[in-house]
Amino acid sequence: MRLTQYFTSTLREAPADAEIISHILMVRAGMIKKLAAGIYSYLPMGLRTIKKIENIVRECMNDAGAVELLMPSVQPAEIWQESGRWQQYGKELLRIKDRHDRDFCYGPTHEEVITDIVRSVVKSYKQLPVNMYQIQTKFRDEVRPRFGLMRGREFIMKDAYSFDADDEGANVSYEKMRAAYCRIFERCGLSYKMVEADSGSIGGSYSHEFMVLAQTGEDAVISCDRCDYAANLEKAVALKPAKAPCIPSGDSDTCPKCGGIYEIARGIEVGHIFKLGTKYSEAMNARYLDKNGKQQTIVMGCYGIGVGRIAAACVEQNFDESGICWPVPIAPFEVAVVPLNSNEPDVVEMAENIYSDLIKAGIDAVIDDRNDRAGSKLADADLIGYPIRINVGKNNIKNSLVELVIRSSGEAELYTREDAINRAVELVSQAK
Repeated sequence: MRLTQYFTSTLREAPADAEIISHILMVRAGMIKKLAAGIYSYLPMGLRTIKKIENIVRECMNDAGAVELLMPSVQPAEIWQESGRWQQYGKELLRIKDRHDRDFCYGPTHEEVITDIVRSVVKSYKQLPVNMYQIQTKFRDEVRPRFGLMRGREFIMKDAYSFDADDEGANVSYEKMRAAYCRIFERCGLSYKMVEADSGSIGGSYSHEFMVLAQTGEDAVISCDRCDYAANLEKAVALKPAKAPCIPSGDSDTCPKCGGIYEIARGIEVGHIFKLGTKYSEAMNARYLDKNGKQQTIVMGCYGIGVGRIAAACVEQNFDESGICWPVPIAPFEVAVVPLNSNEPDVVEMAENIYSDLIKAGIDAVIDDRNDRAGSKLADADLIGYPIRINVGKNNIKNSLVELVIRSSGEAELYTREDAINRAVELVSQAK
């Protein structure tokens, strides 16, 4: 991609309403633009990152045996009334009427819709298990939207739903999704914890949240440094010591179960998985015939990931004073080629050749071919956060050399053109 043929818009100053670093940097880097409170446009540079996250999510979900579908955003009130959530959900549910004065809502989640689909098709145990997912825009009318993509009203979400014949099968489905989520966050380059959590308005018997650890996280995460206990603080305080033996008593910071150290960190919720049981299938009459011809209620699970939240949380973990430091797998571009002297034919030719060779090697590369000052180009590259940058300048090409810079570490080395390309390809390959 050539920046002269692309839509880019960077800002030197932080937006007045931005409170956390991901909001500041994603607006300044020209990735998102506010339209209304909690509602953002994904600009081309930001959309590239969103699509890469979606692709990772899609690949991991497919590998886990889930099947993709797409459900309507606008949902009729009848199915919400059937599940009992039309009255229960609260003001976060955006209720609307059509021209015939019929009640609808803009879906914040899709348990009712997917249950309606499955109950119309699944009649026998032979058709189970089923696991389907979608990647789609949701809307929740947050009372106080803030923090950019972190707590918006409109957001992109991956939501999956499993349907099993019994609790044993539901546990297998739950474990497959748990493992898939771990792979997703690892591939996105995130440091995270899986913690026990409250099921909230979704309901169900138990749930786990996936928390990206960051100082700006809104949730407190309690964990033990020796055993595997971890929970959000709300869940941990609610549990009895017998069920949560790592919670300290009195002034002690030592886990009574294993002797490990009790720790509290801040976390950003990026994923939540629920063992729903029969909450929706019972209410909506989603049943099947078992081997003996007896009618049974389908056991469900649901699994959500905030796609935009992953991007924002990644920024919260990967930035410096100059801008974003994207991990290679979800960076808008993997390698940026920057000709520092746009008026020097030799510099431009070398940069163009490197860019062409990177494209041929399968690298997602961009060339900053704008007729702009070197300082401005370098500042934009650091702000946007390309993981690898190849600088081509007139002083170095006199010796047939170019500079390769690794954004996250600041490491910079001189290479020949061929070696710079090979090194960039090697770094990209290692990071995926």
